[in-house]
Amino acid sequence: MPELSRFYGIIIRMYSEPNERHHVPHFHAYYQNSTAVFSVSPVELITGELSQRQRRLVEAWAELHVEELLADWRLLHDGRRPQPILPLQ
Repeated sequence: MPELSRFYGIIIRMYSEPNERHHVPHFHAYYQNSTAVFSVSPVELITGELSQRQRRLVEAWAELHVEELLADWRLLHDGRRPQPILPLQ
């Protein structure tokens, strides 16, 4: 699964499953033993859980990078590799 960004111990990944139809652009956030899936627009938790602090960091990062996340989603669905996105600083 391609890694898009990494910040404050959080890893953001996005991938496409060729045999699965995804109805909404989304990404996966990993922090220690927790995993969560967020929609891109609007930025919302779909499933999983992160601590409140990490969830807020992921949501803030995603809000800043919605256009880049959507562009990466399109790249993946065209069979191309997504581009890295700057971390939250």
